Amino acid sequence: MSIADKKIYLLETVKPMMAQWPGNRTVNIACHGHSVPAGYFATPMVDTFNAYPHLLHAGLKHRFPFAVVNVIVTAIGGENSESGAKRFSRDVLSHSPDVVTIDYGLNDRGLGLQKSLDSWKAMIESALGAGSRIILLTPTLDATQSPFYRGDDKDELPMFAEQIRRLADKYETGLVDSFAAFKEYMKTGDLSDLMAWSNHPNRKGHELVAAELLRWFPIG
Repeated sequence: MSIADKKIYLLETVKPMMAQWPGNRTVNIACHGHSVPAGYFATPMVDTFNAYPHLLHAGLKHRFPFAVVNVIVTAIGGENSESGAKRFSRDVLSHSPDVVTIDYGLNDRGLGLQKSLDSWKAMIESALGAGSRIILLTPTLDATQSPFYRGDDKDELPMFAEQIRRLADKYETGLVDSFAAFKEYMKTGDLSDLMAWSNHPNRKGHELVAAELLRWFPIG
């Protein structure tokens, strides 16, 4: 098994987005997770229109001008995947999403790897059973766990990122490796360029995530 192929994974989703009325249809994308997709910047400020779900929506509409697209944010600040899995059917699948994104890596550190794994698997299998395509997201960085951090928990975030990569490989879903994108940026820039808060990205950080998401929606 392997991570899905960006060129073909969402082909059946992209086709109606390229069609003109009356041959098109509404495409629903649900962004599930914690405070980052919910739009929290410097807590308690919520900056919805600069968070990656909205940036994804704007990018898709620019790319597919005839499309009717709903980007539905089902994320809750402070939540972990165990709680997100419990409400997944009610709050996510009830929208009949074509695509579901899942982003809980930051908050799952308090849950532990095994409980996190069980919860992600439950959501993935539920979404696949409902016919949705899935894009898993590794966590954006936490300034307290940067490469220069020396605390006892410095290795937690990379372990959760790796577990999410393995899930994408196991279930052959899409993957946005936000963790890797942030690390790549830091080769030439500073983490502070991307952060609004110790563990919340700013607009520039969200743009990195949105750009990676958009790669899963190719034209043609």
